[in-house]
Amino acid sequence: MTSQHCPELLAPAGNWDCARAAVENGTDAIYFGLDRFNARMRSQNFTEADLPDLMAFLHSRGVKGYVTFNTLIFPKELAAAERYLRTMITAGVDAAIVQDVGMCRLIRHLSPDFPIHGSTQMTVTSAAGVEFANNLGAQLVVLARECSLKDIEKIQQQTQEIALPLEVFVHGALCVAYSGQCLTSESLGGRSANRGECAQACRMTYDMKVDGEVVELGDKQYLLSPQDLSGLPVLPDLIKSGVSCLKIEGRLKAPEYVANVTRVYRQALDRAWQDIALVQPETREQSPEHSSKLSTLTLGNPPVTYQPTADERYNLEMAFSRGLYTGWFRGINNQELVHGRFAKKRGVYLGDVVRVTQQQVELKVLVPVKAGDGIVFDSGHPDTDQGGRIYGVEARGQHVWLSFGKHDIDLGQVKPGYKVWKTSDPELEKTLRQSYGGEQPKVHQPIEIEVHGGEGEKMVAIATDPQGHIAKAISEKVLAVAHNKPLTDEKLVQQLSRLGNTPFRLGKLTNHLAEGLILPVSELNRLRRGLVEQLLEQRERPKVWGLDGERGYGDLLPATDGLLAYPQEQSSAPKTSTQPTLIPLVRNLPQLRAVLASDLTTIYCELENPVHYRDAVALTRELNPGARLYVAPPRITKPGEQYILKQVRQCDADGYLVRNYDHLAFFADRPCIGDFSLNVANPITANYFKTEFGLERLTASYDLNVAQLMDLLKTTPPDWFDITVHQHMPMFHMEHCVFCAFLSEGTDFTNCGRPCEQHEVVLCDRTGTEHILHADAGCRNTLYNGVAQTGAEFIPRLMEQGARHFRIDFLNESPTQVKQILTHYQQLLQGQITGRQLWQTLQLSNQLGVTRGTLEKK
Repeated sequence: MTSQHCPELLAPAGNWDCARAAVENGTDAIYFGLDRFNARMRSQNFTEADLPDLMAFLHSRGVKGYVTFNTLIFPKELAAAERYLRTMITAGVDAAIVQDVGMCRLIRHLSPDFPIHGSTQMTVTSAAGVEFANNLGAQLVVLARECSLKDIEKIQQQTQEIALPLEVFVHGALCVAYSGQCLTSESLGGRSANRGECAQACRMTYDMKVDGEVVELGDKQYLLSPQDLSGLPVLPDLIKSGVSCLKIEGRLKAPEYVANVTRVYRQALDRAWQDIALVQPETREQSPEHSSKLSTLTLGNPPVTYQPTADERYNLEMAFSRGLYTGWFRGINNQELVHGRFAKKRGVYLGDVVRVTQQQVELKVLVPVKAGDGIVFDSGHPDTDQGGRIYGVEARGQHVWLSFGKHDIDLGQVKPGYKVWKTSDPELEKTLRQSYGGEQPKVHQPIEIEVHGGEGEKMVAIATDPQGHIAKAISEKVLAVAHNKPLTDEKLVQQLSRLGNTPFRLGKLTNHLAEGLILPVSELNRLRRGLVEQLLEQRERPKVWGLDGERGYGDLLPATDGLLAYPQEQSSAPKTSTQPTLIPLVRNLPQLRAVLASDLTTIYCELENPVHYRDAVALTRELNPGARLYVAPPRITKPGEQYILKQVRQCDADGYLVRNYDHLAFFADRPCIGDFSLNVANPITANYFKTEFGLERLTASYDLNVAQLMDLLKTTPPDWFDITVHQHMPMFHMEHCVFCAFLSEGTDFTNCGRPCEQHEVVLCDRTGTEHILHADAGCRNTLYNGVAQTGAEFIPRLMEQGARHFRIDFLNESPTQVKQILTHYQQLLQGQITGRQLWQTLQLSNQLGVTRGTLEKK
């Protein structure tokens, strides 16, 4: 399904220079963050006060501006979030990119028409996710990076009635975990990726242990660090898929990066669109000469690749590269996604070291190199690599000899055979800075001008721009009969195309003047200036969106049965006669047997193979008929994976632990509990899931610390929530299969030999902690924190606030350990031991230790 319009090119901007770099190199829109509530808090970002000037600048250049409002919002932040939204809407921002479901609800409550773009942090991987975003009032949704071209095609086909525009990332860094589902930074350091504070643990080194033994992987140490995405080779297929927007990642990058990548994709996108339009007449509104040609460019046919030029490849690699790869667009290839050799910028591969002397290094180079360029010698151990700037280059046949400044590089550490990477090209960087420097616009948008008038009449000039703005200027003097040199088309074009210092160029002139007339050149110049001034004035006006001054976030808070809603404090703790309960989650049948021996009445079960859920249900009904068993489908559902949900449902469990948008729809007629992956962090989100989908309870977001959990319980009926107080935090949930990549030579589940079913694997970080790796039915991996965390010390405070459902998630504990841990928590709920005593006891009984975890952090 080819779009009738060329996809929008969307570039990142972390500051003013980046915004200018994007605009002057041809972007259609930029996305940027403010100083709060955005997923790149490490970038410089803009402020609320910058919005009027920034939007005026962008709109004067015909460029849209989207604000990234793509973090989870906590209860005490709702008032500030609403104020931010009102500021954005008033400033005429073109859209907000949103992760939090509650914020989507709030935007649509405040404004009937302000555009919402569902963030990739929403983890939309299927038609059900698109429908979910559409029902929230979104005008566009950003698909997860893990979606292939085939996935995109299926999603488009299954959502034709909705026709919600789709956006995909086309270039930049790849998160190894599904966006919105990464809890690694939260787990290891209390810095939430869902709050814009990613610590990039995926770029760290890890050792692999298989069945207790360290596996030697050679120079592969970065087991979770994907290469950078480059969709350039599949650009035609992306266009044909019908996506509406191609997004460049990089709000933390320098303006030179933004200029470089934007320019490459602008030029390539224009060429690819023109080539497709030549073949597909329906995409060319004014090309009847091509109407007899039939389209052969559909996704059902073999992929039509785009061959990047040598310059394009060079420029992209010099911009920033950990290696460039098409990501998941062509499907899963676990041998190529992660090479494992390095996680830092490398740039362009220059060649291999042939010989090293005391003062020079001999290379056989593959690309030009010159004095001043920066290089690094790749030893296979990035922390000890030598690198610096080249002082001199001496060509000898096909080889070059490089020399360096005294003491710049320890050539004694450089060996023949080392790979050499070109990391910096000052000449290119200078050219890039020139592309956005200065005050004069370097990219000009076409305007169409038509002129009207007859003898004795004033000339009327009308101009229109691509955004639909219309300007009209009337001459002060009247048109007269020309005795010589009348106003011909050529003369009009000559005068009206003098738009060099403006963001415009003359795209088309239509002359409706009577023949043989004349008007002074000064009048033509005045008309031209008047048209430009009017168009710019119209462009710079803030867009006017609807905004209800009477509505507020408080309207969307759930009823709390007489409890005072935040921000007021309750005068007393909520009164409830419900006894606190433990809800264990087990991950194998022996653990389930241990739990069924207790008197617990609600049990969650997550098995790697959903076929075995039948056995779990049968076991439960045999050993403890009074217990209710809820089973968990895999966290991600992509097109074509409904069969897995059918397998889960066939077990006829008492209920289901729903984790994504497909689950909400597929299990809608059965009892359901919302899992943590729904990212419920505030009462508005909780209210939507509880009332719209009829969920029995919701698992509170793992991004909340104890104070924020208390705020959530104050603003929402506390019995709505399961609170997980003991778990091995699921850090990375990823499409990348570590088992396949490093324990097989296969590319995916069809040829890997299923090592995940034969071995127990842990990944050891630099502190020596062994993190536990599991695969699920969709061959997706989850890396769990090897150290369990407990919130035992906070349970009394949570109970005082009305919490009654406490979840204990087991991972690889033995049945004996399961029984011991449950006994300790039951003693805690009954007041027989304190939370500190429980924590200390578990610390002694578990060799990995149990931390207090993220509840006490931040």
